[in-house]
Amino acid sequence: MAPRANWKGFLRLSLVTCPVALYPATSDTEKVSFNQINRKTGHRIKYAKVDADTGEEVAADDIMKGYKVDTDTYVEVSKEELEDIALESTRTIEIDEFVPKTDIDNRYLIRPYYLVPDGKVGHDAFAVIRETVRSMNKVAIGRVVLTNREHIIALEPLGKGLMGTLLRYPYEVRSEKEYFDDIQDVKVTKDMLDLAKHIVEQKSGSFDPEQFEDRYESALIDLINQKRSGLPTAAKPAPKTGGNVINLMDALKRSLASEKRSSPAPAKAAKGKKPRKAAAGQREMLLPISGKGAAREETRVPAPKKAPKPLRAAARSKKAG
Repeated sequence: MAPRANWKGFLRLSLVTCPVALYPATSDTEKVSFNQINRKTGHRIKYAKVDADTGEEVAADDIMKGYKVDTDTYVEVSKEELEDIALESTRTIEIDEFVPKTDIDNRYLIRPYYLVPDGKVGHDAFAVIRETVRSMNKVAIGRVVLTNREHIIALEPLGKGLMGTLLRYPYEVRSEKEYFDDIQDVKVTKDMLDLAKHIVEQKSGSFDPEQFEDRYESALIDLINQKRSGLPTAAKPAPKTGGNVINLMDALKRSLASEKRSSPAPAKAAKGKKPRKAAAGQREMLLPISGKGAAREETRVPAPKKAPKPLRAAARSKKAG
């Protein structure tokens, strides 16, 4: 099933316009998530919106927004008043300027999106804009309105499409000076720097996100599978913490020696074995889960003598995308 677009509208460069759709480039839905439940009954906890003073539940129609100006004093703002100040550019990404990508400070980056032509028309105009940005080796800066707020968006070519990254406004980025002022000025000797560079060389490689494993996610999956199988769970011993470094030069030398011993041969790999990929979240819950559409896969934990106890509520099967 194709993902749902977060936004649909038009991309405009001067007089060149084309219909486009904006899709989130990342997702957290694959991660293991929990509900809060009542320890005594096992029932899910629900939250009700209540008046802070009377304790009475408030109907949705009686709830409005308020800006706090003092203790128990709010400036009330209605939905209609917010709609009146809504920006007109809600359906157009207007490209304002082009800048070198290196000019954009990483602190201003929020989240990435994919921008694609919407429908069968407008592909020619989309390609013209995409290839113009690509040939200039720059990033297009525009504006887009999401959930009634205007955001700055940086557009750059990515394959056949465009990647748009939302950017923060200057008032959202804190200055580093208030954090860095107390850092002492330390002179690093050439010998220390050379040793540290050798350690970096031993650890150097190519960036490959497929090699990263979310170890906490994997531990959550194992824990849930063990509990569903009725297997005992044991607390892991606390990790050892490093002591204070007495001699920095000696620590660097020992670190380099340790890295040389632990570094594997670069070209050799175990026969028939592939590197372990990162856990894919709830889709890799390996015990059979009751419920329509649940996948049947082998468990990573030892097979229990009895079938796992059924969950209190059937697990929902998540669709791809």
